[in-house]
Amino acid sequence: MEISSSLLSWFDLEKRDLPFRKNRNPYRVWVSEIMLQQTKVDTVIPYYDNWIKNYPNIISVYESSEPSLLKSWEGLGYYSRCRNFHKAAKIVCEKYNTKIPGSWDMFRSLPGVGDYTAGAVLSIAFKKPFIALDGNVKRVMARILGRKKLSKFNIQRFTSTLNKWLDLNRPGDFNEAMMELGSCICLPSAPKCYECPISKFCAAFKSGRPLNYPMKRKKERVPCHTFVGCLIKEKNKILIQKRKDNMLNGLWEIPNKRVNNINYIDEELKNYFNEHYGFDINVKKQLGTINHSYSHFKMELILLECKKIGGIKTQKQIYNWIKKSDIDNYAFHKVNHKIFGLLENDL
Repeated sequence: MEISSSLLSWFDLEKRDLPFRKNRNPYRVWVSEIMLQQTKVDTVIPYYDNWIKNYPNIISVYESSEPSLLKSWEGLGYYSRCRNFHKAAKIVCEKYNTKIPGSWDMFRSLPGVGDYTAGAVLSIAFKKPFIALDGNVKRVMARILGRKKLSKFNIQRFTSTLNKWLDLNRPGDFNEAMMELGSCICLPSAPKCYECPISKFCAAFKSGRPLNYPMKRKKERVPCHTFVGCLIKEKNKILIQKRKDNMLNGLWEIPNKRVNNINYIDEELKNYFNEHYGFDINVKKQLGTINHSYSHFKMELILLECKKIGGIKTQKQIYNWIKKSDIDNYAFHKVNHKIFGLLENDL
Protein backbone atom coordinates (compact mmCIF):
# COMPACT_ATOMS: atom_id res chain seq x y z
CA MET A 1 0.00 0.00 0.00
CA GLU A 2 1.41 3.40 -1.01
CA ILE A 3 0.89 5.14 2.33
CA SER A 4 2.70 2.33 4.17
CA SER A 5 5.64 2.23 1.78
CA SER A 6 6.01 6.03 1.87
CA LEU A 7 5.95 6.00 5.67
CA LEU A 8 8.44 3.14 6.01
CA SER A 9 10.85 4.66 3.45
CA TRP A 10 10.86 7.87 5.47
CA PHE A 11 11.33 5.95 8.72
CA ASP A 12 14.29 3.99 7.35
CA LEU A 13 16.06 7.27 6.53
CA GLU A 14 14.97 9.53 9.39
CA LYS A 15 14.37 7.38 12.49
CA ARG A 16 16.13 8.50 15.65
CA ASP A 17 19.05 6.52 17.01
CA LEU A 18 17.56 5.38 20.32
CA PRO A 19 19.10 2.82 22.72
CA PHE A 20 15.97 0.67 22.85
CA ARG A 21 16.00 0.28 19.07
CA LYS A 22 19.37 -1.46 19.12
CA ASN A 23 18.16 -4.68 20.70
CA ARG A 24 14.73 -6.07 19.86
CA ASN A 25 14.49 -8.81 22.45
CA PRO A 26 11.04 -8.90 24.07
CA TYR A 27 12.25 -7.94 27.53
CA ARG A 28 14.02 -4.77 26.41
CA VAL A 29 11.18 -3.72 24.13
CA TRP A 30 8.72 -4.23 26.99
CA VAL A 31 10.82 -2.17 29.44
CA SER A 32 11.08 0.69 26.95
CA GLU A 33 7.37 0.71 26.15
CA ILE A 34 6.42 0.82 29.83
CA MET A 35 8.82 3.67 30.51
CA LEU A 36 7.65 5.63 27.47
CA GLN A 37 4.04 5.69 28.60
CA GLN A 38 3.18 9.36 29.27
CA THR A 39 6.91 10.16 29.47
CA LYS A 40 9.18 11.95 26.98
CA VAL A 41 11.88 10.00 25.15
CA ASP A 42 14.72 12.24 26.38
CA THR A 43 13.60 11.65 29.97
CA VAL A 44 13.39 7.89 29.49
CA ILE A 45 16.80 7.25 27.90
CA PRO A 46 19.01 7.51 31.04
CA TYR A 47 16.47 5.54 33.08
CA TYR A 48 16.32 2.83 30.42
CA ASP A 49 20.12 2.55 30.20
CA ASN A 50 20.44 2.36 33.99
CA TRP A 51 17.61 -0.20 34.27
CA ILE A 52 19.13 -2.52 31.66
CA LYS A 53 22.49 -2.25 33.43
CA ASN A 54 20.96 -3.21 36.78
CA TYR A 55 18.29 -5.61 35.52
CA PRO A 56 19.47 -7.13 32.21
CA ASN A 57 16.67 -9.70 31.94
CA ILE A 58 13.26 -10.69 33.30
CA ILE A 59 14.82 -13.04 35.87
CA SER A 60 16.77 -10.19 37.47
CA VAL A 61 13.52 -8.23 37.90
CA TYR A 62 11.79 -11.30 39.36
CA GLU A 63 14.60 -11.80 41.87
CA SER A 64 14.72 -8.14 42.95
CA SER A 65 12.75 -6.54 45.75
CA GLU A 66 10.13 -3.90 45.08
CA PRO A 67 12.07 -1.22 47.02
CA SER A 68 15.19 -1.73 44.89
CA LEU A 69 13.14 -1.54 41.68
CA LEU A 70 11.38 1.62 42.88
CA LYS A 71 14.78 3.14 43.66
CA SER A 72 15.85 2.58 40.04
CA TRP A 73 12.53 4.08 38.89
CA GLU A 74 12.86 7.05 41.27
CA GLY A 75 12.00 10.32 39.52
CA LEU A 76 10.42 8.75 36.44
CA GLY A 77 6.92 9.00 37.91
CA TYR A 78 3.78 6.89 37.47
CA TYR A 79 5.22 4.32 39.87
CA SER A 80 2.39 1.83 39.35
CA ARG A 81 4.16 1.01 36.06
CA CYS A 82 7.14 -0.28 38.03
CA ARG A 83 5.05 -2.20 40.56
CA ASN A 84 2.96 -3.81 37.82
CA PHE A 85 6.07 -4.76 35.87
CA HIS A 86 7.43 -6.50 38.96
CA LYS A 87 4.14 -8.43 39.32
CA ALA A 88 4.23 -9.33 35.63
CA ALA A 89 7.83 -10.54 35.90
CA LYS A 90 6.80 -12.91 38.68
CA ILE A 91 4.04 -14.36 36.49
CA VAL A 92 6.38 -14.73 33.49
CA CYS A 93 9.01 -16.52 35.58
CA GLU A 94 6.64 -18.75 37.56
CA LYS A 95 3.97 -19.50 34.96
CA TYR A 96 5.84 -19.24 31.65
CA ASN A 97 9.26 -20.51 32.76
CA THR A 98 10.92 -17.07 32.26
CA LYS A 99 9.78 -16.87 28.62
CA ILE A 100 7.78 -13.74 27.77
CA PRO A 101 4.64 -14.98 25.98
CA GLY A 102 4.22 -14.02 22.34
CA SER A 103 0.45 -14.53 22.10
CA TRP A 104 -1.99 -11.65 22.47
CA ASP A 105 -4.19 -13.26 25.12
CA MET A 106 -1.34 -14.34 27.38
CA PHE A 107 0.71 -11.16 27.12
CA ARG A 108 -2.31 -8.84 27.32
CA SER A 109 -3.40 -10.53 30.58
CA LEU A 110 -0.20 -9.54 32.42
CA PRO A 111 -0.43 -6.72 35.03
CA GLY A 112 0.06 -3.27 33.54
CA VAL A 113 -0.31 -4.44 29.93
CA GLY A 114 -3.04 -2.71 27.92
CA ASP A 115 -3.90 -2.83 24.23
CA TYR A 116 -1.22 -0.31 23.28
CA THR A 117 1.62 -2.03 25.16
CA ALA A 118 0.57 -5.44 23.89
CA GLY A 119 0.40 -4.22 20.29
CA ALA A 120 3.76 -2.45 20.51
CA VAL A 121 5.70 -5.29 22.16
CA LEU A 122 4.19 -8.09 20.09
CA SER A 123 4.71 -6.24 16.79
CA ILE A 124 8.23 -4.95 17.51
CA ALA A 125 9.71 -7.94 19.37
CA PHE A 126 7.71 -10.82 17.88
CA LYS A 127 6.79 -9.31 14.47
CA LYS A 128 3.13 -10.12 15.12
CA PRO A 129 0.54 -8.19 13.02
CA PHE A 130 -0.91 -5.94 15.73
CA ILE A 131 -1.25 -2.17 15.66
CA ALA A 132 -0.14 0.15 18.48
CA LEU A 133 -2.46 3.10 18.95
CA ASP A 134 -1.06 5.69 21.37
CA GLY A 135 -1.86 9.38 21.80
CA ASN A 136 0.53 10.48 19.06
CA VAL A 137 -0.90 8.01 16.57
CA LYS A 138 -4.47 9.06 17.40
CA ARG A 139 -3.55 12.64 16.51
CA VAL A 140 -1.89 11.55 13.25
CA MET A 141 -4.92 9.49 12.28
CA ALA A 142 -7.36 12.28 13.17
CA ARG A 143 -5.49 14.56 10.78
CA ILE A 144 -5.10 12.03 7.97
CA LEU A 145 -8.78 11.07 8.07
CA GLY A 146 -10.00 14.58 8.85
CA ARG A 147 -11.67 13.75 12.15
CA LYS A 148 -12.11 16.56 14.66
CA LYS A 149 -13.13 14.45 17.64
CA LEU A 150 -11.36 11.56 19.33
CA SER A 151 -14.67 9.83 19.89
CA LYS A 152 -15.05 6.11 20.47
CA PHE A 153 -16.46 5.76 16.94
CA ASN A 154 -13.51 7.60 15.38
CA ILE A 155 -10.95 5.62 17.37
CA GLN A 156 -12.57 2.42 16.11
CA ARG A 157 -12.21 3.84 12.60
CA PHE A 158 -8.54 4.66 13.24
CA THR A 159 -8.03 1.06 14.38
CA SER A 160 -9.68 -0.52 11.35
CA THR A 161 -7.80 1.81 8.96
CA LEU A 162 -4.44 1.10 10.58
CA ASN A 163 -5.09 -2.62 10.33
CA LYS A 164 -5.62 -2.16 6.57
CA TRP A 165 -2.40 -0.16 6.23
CA LEU A 166 -0.28 -2.40 8.47
CA ASP A 167 2.71 -3.87 6.63
CA LEU A 168 2.56 -7.55 7.57
CA ASN A 169 6.25 -8.01 6.82
CA ARG A 170 7.27 -5.10 9.06
CA PRO A 171 4.51 -4.56 11.63
CA GLY A 172 6.86 -3.28 14.34
CA ASP A 173 8.56 -0.82 12.00
CA PHE A 174 5.17 0.40 10.79
CA ASN A 175 4.00 1.06 14.35
CA GLU A 176 7.25 2.78 15.27
CA ALA A 177 7.08 4.88 12.11
CA MET A 178 3.58 6.08 13.00
CA MET A 179 4.70 6.94 16.53
CA GLU A 180 7.85 8.64 15.20
CA LEU A 181 5.72 10.71 12.84
CA GLY A 182 3.56 11.86 15.74
CA SER A 183 6.57 12.61 17.95
CA CYS A 184 8.74 14.46 15.44
CA ILE A 185 6.58 15.74 12.54
CA CYS A 186 2.85 15.74 13.25
CA LEU A 187 3.22 17.80 16.41
CA PRO A 188 0.23 19.01 18.46
CA SER A 189 0.81 22.77 18.09
CA ALA A 190 3.33 23.15 15.27
CA PRO A 191 2.99 20.32 12.73
CA LYS A 192 5.77 20.18 10.14
CA CYS A 193 3.43 19.35 7.27
CA TYR A 194 5.97 20.13 4.53
CA GLU A 195 8.35 17.56 6.00
CA CYS A 196 5.68 14.87 6.31
CA PRO A 197 6.17 11.84 4.05
CA ILE A 198 2.42 11.18 3.83
CA SER A 199 1.00 14.72 3.66
CA LYS A 200 -0.55 14.03 0.26
CA PHE A 201 -2.86 11.54 1.99
CA CYS A 202 -3.77 13.95 4.80
CA ALA A 203 -7.20 15.58 4.92
CA ALA A 204 -6.08 18.10 7.56
CA PHE A 205 -3.15 19.24 5.40
CA LYS A 206 -5.41 19.61 2.38
CA SER A 207 -7.82 21.71 4.44
CA GLY A 208 -5.04 24.18 5.20
CA ARG A 209 -5.96 24.08 8.89
CA PRO A 210 -4.19 21.07 10.43
CA LEU A 211 -4.46 22.54 13.95
CA ASN A 212 -8.23 22.03 13.79
CA TYR A 213 -7.68 18.25 13.77
CA PRO A 214 -8.37 17.01 16.30
CA MET A 215 -10.10 19.80 18.18
CA LYS A 216 -8.36 20.51 21.46
CA ARG A 217 -10.26 19.81 24.62
CA LYS A 218 -10.91 22.71 26.89
CA LYS A 219 -8.32 22.50 29.63
CA GLU A 220 -9.86 21.91 33.00
CA ARG A 221 -8.63 24.02 35.86
CA VAL A 222 -6.06 22.08 37.85
CA PRO A 223 -6.76 22.35 41.59
CA CYS A 224 -4.04 23.49 43.98
CA HIS A 225 -3.81 21.84 47.39
CA THR A 226 -1.83 22.96 50.42
CA PHE A 227 0.28 20.43 52.31
CA VAL A 228 2.44 20.77 55.38
CA GLY A 229 5.66 18.79 55.64
CA CYS A 230 7.39 18.21 58.96
CA LEU A 231 11.12 17.86 59.41
CA ILE A 232 11.49 15.96 62.69
CA LYS A 233 15.05 15.30 63.85
CA GLU A 234 16.35 13.15 66.68
CA LYS A 235 19.99 12.29 67.36
CA ASN A 236 21.16 13.44 63.90
CA LYS A 237 18.46 11.39 62.20
CA ILE A 238 15.26 12.45 60.44
CA LEU A 239 11.88 10.75 60.49
CA ILE A 240 10.58 9.37 57.19
CA GLN A 241 7.44 7.40 56.41
CA LYS A 242 6.35 5.01 53.68
CA ARG A 243 3.46 5.82 51.35
CA LYS A 244 0.57 3.38 51.25
CA ASP A 245 -1.72 5.01 48.65
CA ASN A 246 -2.13 3.90 45.04
CA MET A 247 -0.29 6.81 43.41
CA LEU A 248 3.03 6.66 45.27
CA ASN A 249 2.71 3.36 47.11
CA GLY A 250 6.03 2.06 48.41
CA LEU A 251 7.92 5.36 48.19
CA TRP A 252 9.34 7.18 51.19
CA GLU A 253 8.78 10.78 52.28
CA ILE A 254 9.06 13.09 55.23
CA PRO A 255 5.78 13.15 57.20
CA ASN A 256 3.27 15.47 55.59
CA LYS A 257 -0.43 16.19 55.54
CA ARG A 258 -2.83 18.01 53.29
CA VAL A 259 -4.46 20.84 55.23
CA ASN A 260 -7.82 22.43 54.60
CA ASN A 261 -7.23 25.64 56.52
CA ILE A 262 -3.76 27.09 57.09
CA ASN A 263 -5.08 28.92 60.13
CA TYR A 264 -5.41 25.58 61.93
CA ILE A 265 -2.13 23.95 60.89
CA ASP A 266 -0.92 23.30 64.44
CA GLU A 267 -4.16 21.59 65.41
CA GLU A 268 -4.32 19.48 62.23
CA LEU A 269 -0.70 18.36 62.63
CA LYS A 270 -1.15 17.40 66.27
CA ASN A 271 -4.21 15.32 65.37
CA TYR A 272 -2.29 13.66 62.51
CA PHE A 273 0.75 12.71 64.59
CA ASN A 274 -1.40 11.55 67.50
CA GLU A 275 -3.37 9.27 65.19
CA HIS A 276 -0.48 7.90 63.13
CA TYR A 277 2.41 7.91 65.61
CA GLY A 278 0.98 8.46 69.06
CA PHE A 279 3.09 11.49 69.94
CA ASP A 280 2.61 15.26 70.03
CA ILE A 281 4.68 17.86 68.20
CA ASN A 282 5.68 21.48 68.64
CA VAL A 283 6.22 23.60 65.55
CA LYS A 284 9.59 25.37 65.89
CA LYS A 285 9.88 27.36 62.64
CA GLN A 286 9.06 27.50 58.94
CA LEU A 287 11.90 26.36 56.68
CA GLY A 288 10.49 27.23 53.27
CA THR A 289 7.88 26.42 50.65
CA ILE A 290 7.95 23.81 47.88
CA ASN A 291 5.77 23.92 44.75
CA HIS A 292 5.21 20.85 42.62
CA SER A 293 2.84 19.82 39.83
CA TYR A 294 1.31 16.39 39.33
CA SER A 295 -0.79 15.43 36.32
CA HIS A 296 -4.08 16.09 38.13
CA PHE A 297 -3.26 18.68 40.79
CA LYS A 298 -0.70 21.20 41.97
CA MET A 299 0.66 21.27 45.46
CA GLU A 300 2.16 23.90 47.70
CA LEU A 301 4.05 22.32 50.57
CA ILE A 302 4.86 24.45 53.60
CA LEU A 303 7.91 22.96 55.25
CA LEU A 304 8.18 23.18 59.03
CA GLU A 305 10.78 22.11 61.53
CA CYS A 306 8.99 20.31 64.36
CA LYS A 307 9.98 18.82 67.67
CA LYS A 308 8.66 15.41 68.71
CA ILE A 309 7.17 15.19 72.21
CA GLY A 310 7.08 11.68 73.61
CA GLY A 311 7.72 8.32 71.98
CA ILE A 312 6.07 6.51 69.09
CA LYS A 313 3.18 4.48 70.50
CA THR A 314 1.31 3.22 67.43
CA GLN A 315 2.13 1.08 64.39
CA LYS A 316 -0.37 2.74 62.05
CA GLN A 317 2.45 4.20 59.98
CA ILE A 318 5.48 2.45 58.46
CA TYR A 319 8.42 4.70 59.38
CA ASN A 320 12.16 4.85 59.83
CA TRP A 321 14.83 7.14 61.27
CA ILE A 322 17.64 7.81 58.80
CA LYS A 323 20.86 9.79 58.60
CA LYS A 324 21.57 12.18 55.75
CA SER A 325 24.01 9.62 54.34
CA ASP A 326 21.17 7.06 54.15
CA ILE A 327 18.96 9.09 51.80
CA ASP A 328 20.34 7.44 48.66
CA ASN A 329 19.32 4.02 50.00
CA TYR A 330 15.60 4.86 49.87
CA ALA A 331 13.26 5.64 46.99
CA PHE A 332 11.68 9.07 47.45
CA HIS A 333 9.31 10.89 45.12
CA LYS A 334 10.36 14.17 43.48
CA VAL A 335 8.85 16.48 46.08
CA ASN A 336 11.17 15.06 48.72
CA HIS A 337 14.26 15.61 46.61
CA LYS A 338 13.19 19.25 46.30
CA ILE A 339 12.89 19.29 50.08
CA PHE A 340 16.34 17.75 50.56
CA GLY A 341 17.78 20.37 48.19
CA LEU A 342 16.16 23.13 50.24
CA LEU A 343 17.40 21.61 53.50
CA GLU A 344 20.99 20.97 52.46
CA ASN A 345 22.30 22.77 55.55
CA ASP A 346 19.55 21.66 57.94
CA LEU A 347 19.83 17.86 57.63
